Amino acid sequence: MTREPTADSHVDSRVDSRPSAGAPVIRLRGVTKIYGRKPVLDRLDLDVPAGTVLGLLAKNGAGKTTLIKAALGLVRPQVGEITLLGEPAWDLSAAAKARLGYVPQVVQLHPWMKVRQVIAYIASFYPRWNGPLVERLVRDWELPPEDRVGPLSVGQLQKLAILLALGHEPELLLLDEPAASLDPSARRQFLRTVLDIAADARRTVVFSTHITSDLERVADHVAILKEGRILYHGPLDELKDRHKRLHVNAAEPLPARLDLPGVIRRRVEGNEAVLTVRDFDSSTLDALRTRWRASVEVEDLNLEDIFLELHDEADVSQPARHA
Repeated sequence: MTREPTADSHVDSRVDSRPSAGAPVIRLRGVTKIYGRKPVLDRLDLDVPAGTVLGLLAKNGAGKTTLIKAALGLVRPQVGEITLLGEPAWDLSAAAKARLGYVPQVVQLHPWMKVRQVIAYIASFYPRWNGPLVERLVRDWELPPEDRVGPLSVGQLQKLAILLALGHEPELLLLDEPAASLDPSARRQFLRTVLDIAADARRTVVFSTHITSDLERVADHVAILKEGRILYHGPLDELKDRHKRLHVNAAEPLPARLDLPGVIRRRVEGNEAVLTVRDFDSSTLDALRTRWRASVEVEDLNLEDIFLELHDEADVSQPARHA
């Protein structure tokens, strides 16, 4: 993690806390975090299996940062239980912390140090440090080793934080809006690095973003967050398979409130309608074709389309839809 490790980072007397096979590396149950009178996380449940690349997708201010900080034990919820790598998140051992990499949304590093000094300082806390990887990223990302941290641009500071989190090759990597300040070229390089990390099935990556194109490039699972609750959590491919847009052309005028299971959004004009549906299957087509003697064209949706439809229309009083 890029926050300063404790002095006992190299030694820990606890029994190995690695999760058993099949156990989630992150587990949240009934987690509620309230700031003032507003619940930022609201009875939230989430399991992140080992080997997953999970994209946490939400609008700005929807609780992504709070969720990640709670999972890491950096903020304490009023209600609920959180375990990380098999341990209570609020009381992580040094051994567990050494298996984590974390990049916060707002990066804070010692401004008086040079880039190479910060790298050497962080590396000193980890018995295993991939120097060649870090050197390559410094070179590829055009970071100036002899420049001080203080005057670095926001994008340069974010690059530095990312490579510091990657240097010890963490088993679990958590990234809060990691590419928000990167230019398109740097974002592309960063995403390639994430894919390289994810290629090792023993590693787990969780990253928050509001950039759906980034998520689609690297994530195999997605969790969509709205108003402190999970609207959907499951495989990205399954999310796309379930949600479709239907273009309907019927033999007779259609009712304005066209009744169809799973409709998220509808627009009806005379004999034509455009419907967005969840849990799509062939029975939906059969019902439209039979009842309204309609021709139906099925349109695939990208993640941004699905996110906007779910976010605008989903009723968060209903249970989260899990795969």
